Amino acid sequence: MSKLVVLTGSARKNGNSSAMAQVFLEAAQAKGHTVIRHDAALLNIGGCHGCETCYSTGKPCTFDDDFNRIADDLLTADGIVFAMPVYWYSMPGQIKNVIDKMFSFVIGGKPFKGKKVALIACCEEEDPAILDGIRIPYERTAALNDWTDVGQVLVPGVLEAGAVKKTDGEARAAALADRF
Repeated sequence: MSKLVVLTGSARKNGNSSAMAQVFLEAAQAKGHTVIRHDAALLNIGGCHGCETCYSTGKPCTFDDDFNRIADDLLTADGIVFAMPVYWYSMPGQIKNVIDKMFSFVIGGKPFKGKKVALIACCEEEDPAILDGIRIPYERTAALNDWTDVGQVLVPGVLEAGAVKKTDGEARAAALADRF
């Protein structure tokens, strides 16, 4: 069985991407995987300073914040599931800060390639192209890190908390557990 990290980017605890992340987490645990959830929006994680002094103090980031607390989980995970809503046609800043600080693994020479990854995302608008602001950076990041994209659950047209229940988003999120 695998060690998986679910990294969420929504500040809404009962939001749609959070609900899909939780359904995935429960399905993965039922299959015997160890799953750790980190809600980036509820953590204190600043942006990357680009100083390239990563690991020089013994910590992944010289600027000590909650990234240093979750970095080992990300580094040692067999798989990472990124779950987030679209904020202004892109990914939420809270999760972007975590992704940017993963640069510390490159600078620190840490083995971060070859993971399995998945994307769970939703947006208010009906046009699925709105999700490109998350999908494209996710796919390029996966390619750069030699990650295997095991699936994407992209759900347009949901805003109000619980709206995802009127779609197949939760069922597709649960089905992602079979791919790890």
